[in-house]
Amino acid sequence: MSNGPADQPEHYFSEQPAVDDRERTIAFDLDGVEYELTTSTGVFSGSRLDPGTSVLLHKVVLPDTAGVFLDLGCGYGPITKVLAQRDDAEVWAVDVNRRALDLTRRNTERAPGTVHVAVPEEVPEDLRFDEIWSNPPIKVGKEALHDLLDTWLPRLKDGGVAWLVVSKHLGADSLARWLAERGWTVDKHASAKGYRVLRVDRSGS
Repeated sequence: MSNGPADQPEHYFSEQPAVDDRERTIAFDLDGVEYELTTSTGVFSGSRLDPGTSVLLHKVVLPDTAGVFLDLGCGYGPITKVLAQRDDAEVWAVDVNRRALDLTRRNTERAPGTVHVAVPEEVPEDLRFDEIWSNPPIKVGKEALHDLLDTWLPRLKDGGVAWLVVSKHLGADSLARWLAERGWTVDKHASAKGYRVLRVDRSGS
């Protein structure tokens, strides 16, 4: 799930992609660590690391303490794999696309941290997160996107923070205004390559 280019053979937020499953391997470097993941058709940005995801990973300092983290709209798992490099990290990778979830399981099976791969309804209702990381699915439409954020942002712990990356031309600034109107503290943390990284703070909610 994300807001990147419309290079998908079908909606990447389909539960069961109808296109043939054609796998490939992608790799990227972050802070001197080389990551290699298996991806496929029918999932978001199946041919490369999405530029928005890349901006998010390069512009936000990774957690340096133990915590419970949510990768909202995990796709095939690049954010989850990075967050799970700490052995004291617990990461929940959530998506509606079953093929993406299967790939995330495979891509993170040897990660040092604890990874839970789940559809939204499988996440315990009382679970709270230290941080939420997301390249949210802007193209599901404004109403569905707002419902998604209204559902998950309140699940931050006190003092928790969410990091969202959104394409500027797909409404990053209007989303920031909407979040502020909902009572969140929103900081335009960084911008690069046509994307905006928003820091959303629970303390303002």
